[in-house]
Amino acid sequence: MEKSKEAEPVCSQEALALLNCVAESSYDQDKCLLLLNSLRSCILQKKVKKFSLAEQSKGESTSTTKGP
Repeated sequence: MEKSKEAEPVCSQEALALLNCVAESSYDQDKCLLLLNSLRSCILQKKVKKFSLAEQSKGESTSTTKGP
């Protein structure tokens, strides 16, 4: 039996949604709190004990802003 999203980390969509929420310029605390609760539910359901981030390549930039 094949899984279509086999390489996707557990609760990654919930974690990404929460990170994007807090990064938005028009920060909506209520919306982010709902996303936090969603991530917490996923973590409890999937019994996640620890998250880790993939290392960035040396050539990648961590800044999302660009100057003129």
